[in-house]
Amino acid sequence: MGVSGSGKTTVGRGLANRLGVDYAEADEFHPPANIAKMSAGTPLTDEDRWPWLESIAVWIRDHQGSGGVVTSSALKYKYRDVLRTGGDVCFVHLDGPRALIAERLAGRTGHFMPAALLDSQIADLEPLRPDERGVVLDIGATPDELVEAAVRATR
Repeated sequence: MGVSGSGKTTVGRGLANRLGVDYAEADEFHPPANIAKMSAGTPLTDEDRWPWLESIAVWIRDHQGSGGVVTSSALKYKYRDVLRTGGDVCFVHLDGPRALIAERLAGRTGHFMPAALLDSQIADLEPLRPDERGVVLDIGATPDELVEAAVRATR
């Protein structure tokens, strides 16, 4: 979990590979209307997100026996509540300074999420609570270091 540009795809793919489980990118679960809205620079509302989150929860449920890694911003506690309806979830929150994330977004091409929405995501981000299974990792580490830390956190 984390804001756009925090490294979710890189770390998620690496973690899934390391664990030998399926991987899913939450962006692929967005309906076309959500992608169009974000592409136009308009933040999603909670109403926009519910069907998206519910479809991710179904993927989680379908992978409870075999395991899996799915990336999602999961910015708010109530969003993570929906994801937890899918079963046992361990959140890996990739966190770091706004300047570093903005730099990464500025260098990214071919993604529908514009850098202009970074501040709205940061404003919405609610840290993991004590009742949530998970870990916060500093994105200043290398991708390999983040994957190793995520492996330790999910065991």
